[in-house]
Amino acid sequence: MPDPVNHVQYVTVDQGVMAGIAVGASLAVVCSWQRNRSILWGFLHGSFGWAYVIYFAITRRADEVK
Repeated sequence: MPDPVNHVQYVTVDQGVMAGIAVGASLAVVCSWQRNRSILWGFLHGSFGWAYVIYFAITRRADEVK
């Protein structure tokens, strides 16, 4: 029989990872929209998630910084 305490810990970690992925995808879509104003690019960049967010942060132009 599985240990209920360990099961709760695994579920909590899984939910945290999924929430982090969702936040990364959402942030990538917003960054992409700010730069490109395109739903198609937003969808593509959202699939890259945190990788695109990091790329966007590194390659920001002067007019994108407020």
